[in-house]
Amino acid sequence: MNIILSQNKREHFLPMPVVLISTVDKEGIRNIAPYANAMPILRPLDLIAIASWLRRDTLDNIRDTKEFVINVPSADLVDEVMICSRNYPNDVDEFAEANLRAKASQKVTAPSIEGCIAWMECTLDREVTEEGKYSIIIGKVVHLEVDDRFLAENGDMDFERARPLSVMLGETGMYYTVPAGTGDYHECAEMFTVGK
Repeated sequence: MNIILSQNKREHFLPMPVVLISTVDKEGIRNIAPYANAMPILRPLDLIAIASWLRRDTLDNIRDTKEFVINVPSADLVDEVMICSRNYPNDVDEFAEANLRAKASQKVTAPSIEGCIAWMECTLDREVTEEGKYSIIIGKVVHLEVDDRFLAENGDMDFERARPLSVMLGETGMYYTVPAGTGDYHECAEMFTVGK
């Protein structure tokens, strides 16, 4: 039997990657916020999109400084993700609150977060806003770095070793998850072969 649900419950059935976005404000105060609405924009491009509520220090900082870092945490950082998810006054440094170490970024002022799997340093490409509802930030990745401990010999991520964090929502809470392999591997070119 199929059950009809409210359309806004889509996150109950769609696993979403968790990222930590680090920024600094105009006074240099560091900020970290977890987001589960990040999406690369098509494979050959260097753009990534983030959906955000309008009232977020992170969004204000990105608008003011035109840069940010998308940090990819492992499942080992769940506690720190939860600490950073709290609603702090904008003069609070979430690096200090969550006991996270800053890592110098290469191309942007905002620091990266030490201990993550990968780091995407971004500049603001554009913002699309639905007034009173949400903003979609489109960032241009200007520097991409990965901890080589989490790479397989062929250069792909060893996701079983890395355990990148994802989340699925429940009725009153959230379930943190990690990807698990099915044992299947296919070349990308197979998607573009002509079917019979």
